[in-house]
Amino acid sequence: MIITYRDWHEMLSFALHTYRSVVRTSTGTTLYSLVYGMEGVMPLKVKIPSLRVFIDSELEKAKWAKVRYEQLNLISEKRIALIFHHQLYQKRMAKAYDTNVRPRFFQERDLMLKEILPLPEEDQRKWALNYKALYVVKKDFSGGALRLSKMDGEDLAIPVNSDSVKRNYV
Repeated sequence: MIITYRDWHEMLSFALHTYRSVVRTSTGTTLYSLVYGMEGVMPLKVKIPSLRVFIDSELEKAKWAKVRYEQLNLISEKRIALIFHHQLYQKRMAKAYDTNVRPRFFQERDLMLKEILPLPEEDQRKWALNYKALYVVKKDFSGGALRLSKMDGEDLAIPVNSDSVKRNYV
């Protein structure tokens, strides 16, 4: 048989099987084991029989129960290992993200433009204003919040996230 691009539908089940049984970097486990709590049993690698196989092969009931109990204990260990792996993965991703982030520092009396956040009902046109009038930084908090005041000295009621302002160079 010659495999051509027209035979893709015949290979789809093999591709899906491979996709579901390959270990993911982000979780350290397969999709199948996340859904069912155990690794998928390949037809050639039947190690721990299910109840149906047990009945067909007439294994001892005590031996089957012991093997099943050990298998259930392994599930909780796998979940703990998965949580630990996920935490390490999150740290790696955060480190990779933080290498590209440039911190923004603000000082008191810096001039800022505050972003206009339109309401969902408002008409958002292409040429509408994106920023409001000038504001002055009154205080810079450590978490990225800013206390702003208007040019006439009136303070804004609530702090503003530093992501919603941009520096004005007059």
